[in-house]
Amino acid sequence: MDKKKVAVPLVCHGHSRPVVDLFYSPITPDGFFLISASKDSTPMLRNGETGDWIGTFEGHKGAVWSCCLDTNALRAASASADFTAKIWDALTGDELHSFDHKHIVRACSFSEDTHLLLTGGFEKILRIFDLIRPDAPPREVEKSSPGSVRTVAWLHSDQTILSSCSDSGGVRLWDVRSGKIVHTLETKSSVTSAEVSKDGRYITTADGSSVKFWDANHFGLVKSYDMPCTVESASLEPKFGNKFIAGGEDMWIRLFDFNTGEEIAICKGHHGPVHSVRFSPGGESYASGSEDGTVRIWQTQPPTPTAALNGPNKHSSPSPLEVVASKLEDLHVANKD
Repeated sequence: MDKKKVAVPLVCHGHSRPVVDLFYSPITPDGFFLISASKDSTPMLRNGETGDWIGTFEGHKGAVWSCCLDTNALRAASASADFTAKIWDALTGDELHSFDHKHIVRACSFSEDTHLLLTGGFEKILRIFDLIRPDAPPREVEKSSPGSVRTVAWLHSDQTILSSCSDSGGVRLWDVRSGKIVHTLETKSSVTSAEVSKDGRYITTADGSSVKFWDANHFGLVKSYDMPCTVESASLEPKFGNKFIAGGEDMWIRLFDFNTGEEIAICKGHHGPVHSVRFSPGGESYASGSEDGTVRIWQTQPPTPTAALNGPNKHSSPSPLEVVASKLEDLHVANKD
């Protein structure tokens, strides 16, 4: 276990109930941002790099199950147990529009061009709302989803949407134009997390016992790795695509090698099951949201073999992490004196 590195995260407090969804914006001229959904009914916006709180979106009357930001991070969307999905001004926090549903809304996603909002939930219906004409009735993609919708996402430049269900396995891909299912990614268990990679090449899914990577264009299974515990969420490193993270029931976030499935690091700190994990848009850090009500932001550190630290090359420069650790140690010694 000495290969595992000890990571100290940024801990973001503020939510009073479990954090169930996280979403990073792309990098914008003002940096990048992180939004969190919680059962406390108030999504929160943070600086994606520092974790500093920016604002809270107030207006829902029930648990918020899903949240997202548009491509420019100018608007936020949220899906709630109060039977609504809401659009917010991400700069002011004002509610711009509320879309009524007939049951709990579990998932929401902005289209890449930011003009459309996709929602799904307990009604088993996928809806597409036109944000240019928000008062117009939504387009209902399909009335026979096999179960309650758990996740939704856009791909192929908004020509395809995907969804998974809470009570059945697989991820269904729909052609937006025809409204027909074009393919199903088969899994034995329900898919609780589905993410389209930044470059559009992969779909990353977590189905409890495994994390799978699918070719987003030809839909073949590229890699499948069994997990050491039940995982609820997984995310692929966006810059190099050589690592992925997974989090779930055992309260730990695990970092894996994409090519081999080898466990690189374990991040411990949460006091409850991990519901959501996401890499930042540049891959330099990743965030986790937990039943304990906190969001934690972890730095992506390349593993340093123990031999390299204790080996014959005594004159090599210490890593930034070692420098910080040394200073902290000096500080503790000084305090004792």
